[in-house]
Amino acid sequence: MAEELFIPKLGQTVDEVTLINWLVKDGNKVEQGQGVLEVETDKAVFTVEAAADGFIHIGPYKAGDVVPNLTVVALIGKADEKFISAQSATGSMKTAKVKNEPPLASTHPETSKIVSTAKDKVFISPRARKLAKEKKVDYSHVAPTGGNGVRIVEKDIHGETSQGLKVSPVAQRMAQEANLNLYDMRGTGINGEITKSDVEAAISKSKTAEVSAAPAAAPLADVEVINRIPLKGIRKIIAERMGTSVHTTARFTLFIDADATKLVQLRNRIKTQVEASWGFVPTYNDLIAKIVAMGLREFPYVNARLAADAIEHLGHINIGMATDTERGLMVPVIKDADRMDLRTFGTEFRKLVDQARSGHISPDNIQGGSFTITNLGTYDILTFVPVINLPEAAILALGKISPKPVVVGDAIAIRQMWMLALVVDHRIVDGAPAAKFLQYIKNQIENPDEVKLIM
Repeated sequence: MAEELFIPKLGQTVDEVTLINWLVKDGNKVEQGQGVLEVETDKAVFTVEAAADGFIHIGPYKAGDVVPNLTVVALIGKADEKFISAQSATGSMKTAKVKNEPPLASTHPETSKIVSTAKDKVFISPRARKLAKEKKVDYSHVAPTGGNGVRIVEKDIHGETSQGLKVSPVAQRMAQEANLNLYDMRGTGINGEITKSDVEAAISKSKTAEVSAAPAAAPLADVEVINRIPLKGIRKIIAERMGTSVHTTARFTLFIDADATKLVQLRNRIKTQVEASWGFVPTYNDLIAKIVAMGLREFPYVNARLAADAIEHLGHINIGMATDTERGLMVPVIKDADRMDLRTFGTEFRKLVDQARSGHISPDNIQGGSFTITNLGTYDILTFVPVINLPEAAILALGKISPKPVVVGDAIAIRQMWMLALVVDHRIVDGAPAAKFLQYIKNQIENPDEVKLIM
């Protein structure tokens, strides 16, 4: 039986992709797991792999086309099978002698249908197929809504059953309170159950839409425009998420000066010891990430996020490191950073940064963060107030380490001073607890424990 090659879901916020390049030619023999297509999301470029062994028959999709998730773009099967567009497939559909099957709904001129030389084919996701079997639904007569109206998905099967959607009680209550339609959601729980996190994601998306739908600003003045950069892709995502953060969080900022003289000395000492064996020189980002990870373990109330009905303290310390790329700001996430030694952290951090800057980072490595660090010290910035990376509780901003005259005992001395700014969501953490966390970071910078930082 022929296998469909469709665009997989590449993260919770990705609804469509741009086709970049077919890595094989139409009719080529391919093997399961072989990369056959490159696609681009708002964040990175990913490779779609063949789902089976066989001959690939590519649909009417070319580089530059934008297609929704779950769109079937090719067929992998026998050499004599074909991928025929809906418009040109009319004759084949008639000769297939499919009884009482209504034509597939199509709202897009490039909506396509795979037609086998043996029989007409119905497109249905694996989870929808399983649900149809459980509910004893004849899905050949179900109207599809996925993949631009050519693929049957779970909610289509739910619409044919009397038992309705699978939804947890908490998720159902949250959806009712937020006036959300459960049929517009895709469940990520067991057997497609809609969970609390699914409703939270829908609520967040709804708030973003409300912000985007705000009254338009006054007409722009008639001045010369020398360049226009479309607000799309990662730039659009940044605009939406930062706008949502500013409009929904109750932010306050704490500033503190830390004497980083001993930390500078420590880095100078260890870099000569480990550069050859590690293959890199530990940076202040590496050191401060280790300190922050230790602090989040000491003060778990900062390693938290705000859900719709509760403050959730998180069981893993996942540090996001804001990174400048040609595509825009990206935040690779180092999972379980508190369990890593300095060498492991630095190696993982550099690997993810390289992937982010090349545009080939996995969605799993840019989500799931519990705390973010951002550093503009390399640009001679002394301090700044960043925007919280929702749904996290706080973000730490680092400026430039600068030599300054300070009072030490009864004398004036030149010390390496480092200003830190902690931006906190007051809905999650109050001022005094946040200050204790920041004070801990300061103390660790001023009195670094070499053993704890390296191990």
